[in-house]
Amino acid sequence: MRKTQLVLLTFGAAVLAGFATATPAAARDYPWCAQGGGYDYPGECSYDTYEQCQASVSGRLLYCDRNPRFAYGQGQLAQPRPQRRVRPVAPY
Repeated sequence: MRKTQLVLLTFGAAVLAGFATATPAAARDYPWCAQGGGYDYPGECSYDTYEQCQASVSGRLLYCDRNPRFAYGQGQLAQPRPQRRVRPVAPY
């Protein structure tokens, strides 16, 4: 009984450590979109290459086109960092 509790406690600690070290996925726009069918504009934009997109749309009445954000130069805009305000520290 004591051995089972120790194993469960160790397993629980390992699972919690895994969640604590996991980083969230970064949002990213891909250069190719599957368009047509039931997809709204611009479509399902989750393909790095045209070939990946073509393989995915094969037989689904869809077509591949450039992601408009990439086609018109709006891909991955850098967010400006706000300036830090520096307050002088009074000497003691």
